[in-house]
Amino acid sequence: MDESLVIDLGRATLTTALTVVAPVLLVGMLVGLLVSLLQTMTALQEQTLSLVPKMLAVVATLLVLMPWILRTLTGFARVLFESLADYGPFPQ
Repeated sequence: MDESLVIDLGRATLTTALTVVAPVLLVGMLVGLLVSLLQTMTALQEQTLSLVPKMLAVVATLLVLMPWILRTLTGFARVLFESLADYGPFPQ
C-alpha cells in the first residue's frame, strides 16, 4: 500500500462524509439563524426556543434524506470493498 492509495482513500472518505453531512448541517444552521433572528426581533431569550426547532429540523432532514444517505454510503462501501485487494499487503 503506497502513499497515493492512502491519500486517495482518505480523500474519498472525507469527501463522502462531507457530502452526507453537509445538507443536515446547512439546515440546522439556517434554522438556527432564523430562530435567532426571530428571538432578536421579539426580545425572547429562551434557550429551549432555539434548540427545539433546530433538533426538529435536523431530524426531519435526516428522515427525508435517509434513502440518499444510505445510497451514498452503500456506494462508497461497495467501491471500497471492490478495491480491497489494492489496499492489501500483496499488490497485484
